[in-house]
Amino acid sequence: MKLPQFIRATVVVIAGSLLLTGCEMPPPETVQLGNRGLGQELVVNPKTLAATVAANQVPTPQPAVPSVGPKAGDIYQNVQVLGDLSVGEFTRLMAAMTEWISPEEGCNYCHVAEGFQYDTKYTKRVARVMTLMTQQANVEWGDHVGGAGVTCYTCHRGKNIPEYVWATDPGQPHAAGVMTAGQNIASVTAAYSSLPNDPLTPYLEGDEEEAATLPWRVAGQTALPNGNRSSVKQTEYIYSLMMHFSDSLGVNCTHCHNTRAFYDWEQSSPARVRAWHGIRMVREMNTKYVNQTTDWLPDHRKGPMGDPLKVNCATCHQGAYKPMLGANMVKDYPNLARSTLLSVEPEATPEAELEATVDEATEEAPAQASTGVNDHGMTAGS
Repeated sequence: MKLPQFIRATVVVIAGSLLLTGCEMPPPETVQLGNRGLGQELVVNPKTLAATVAANQVPTPQPAVPSVGPKAGDIYQNVQVLGDLSVGEFTRLMAAMTEWISPEEGCNYCHVAEGFQYDTKYTKRVARVMTLMTQQANVEWGDHVGGAGVTCYTCHRGKNIPEYVWATDPGQPHAAGVMTAGQNIASVTAAYSSLPNDPLTPYLEGDEEEAATLPWRVAGQTALPNGNRSSVKQTEYIYSLMMHFSDSLGVNCTHCHNTRAFYDWEQSSPARVRAWHGIRMVREMNTKYVNQTTDWLPDHRKGPMGDPLKVNCATCHQGAYKPMLGANMVKDYPNLARSTLLSVEPEATPEAELEATVDEATEEAPAQASTGVNDHGMTAGS
């Protein structure tokens, strides 16, 4: 073979090899999701599936303990949510939460050395709200979480803050008078599509009355120009939301829909009904629980618009069509599947007790209060 021919052959082989690196090795695995003959099936790359399985292993549960004995609320102070658990159950669940959320920091991530009863750290107050939210998901949203349920680990996976959270996106700077709607900007929320990059704020936050005013169905059932009055912009926003769903679960449209009739529930898979409940569950989580932390959450735990970091589909699913691939963790922690709220009044912290003492002294000695100095030489509130 002459040298020019050899060089050309080498270039062809190298170029072909580079092209093949973008292909997936056969054979793929498929799972039928809908009726036969409709193409409603999930196509899975075995290598990708192996990585997903490895990332969704359930941690070994804490050793079981008896449910009998003194109640945690009778022994410990300021146990507002889990006080009706036995001391053994309470301690076991606390140990599990530490493993799930702060394995490196330990108990000190939420508690202070002065006493576990104090709400000095905002993380303890967040943990209380999140515990209530987890219980609500398991108790009231069985139509979405099913028998498997959710725990703190479902979202946190050993991290203080879940890897997949979101806040309202202010959008990119643009020239005055130019309305981009956040499009044509690489955004993980919209799976890097050219669609609007924040479909979560309108659809995954707010109450049901607000949600009812949103354009959910944009696919028409009749030929244009009759019937469907959805705008292109409305269509782009709902498609962006669907891209988020698809990317979060690691599936495509046929996981829920028969693509010959997106609108038809009768031709959709059962997963569409579960998703319907899931949207409402996530919206309740953000509106009723996460957003109540806004006033006392530190700024570094908020988004650029000042709202707290909220949950979406990816927070739990993390690329799996079922969180933890359907593993049932609630069976090992049944107290996360029932309501255990006892009270909502925070325990006074050492700082709050000091402030109260200063306030009392101020009321008794108004002349002294006008100077801003108390008997101990400290300014009020110091």
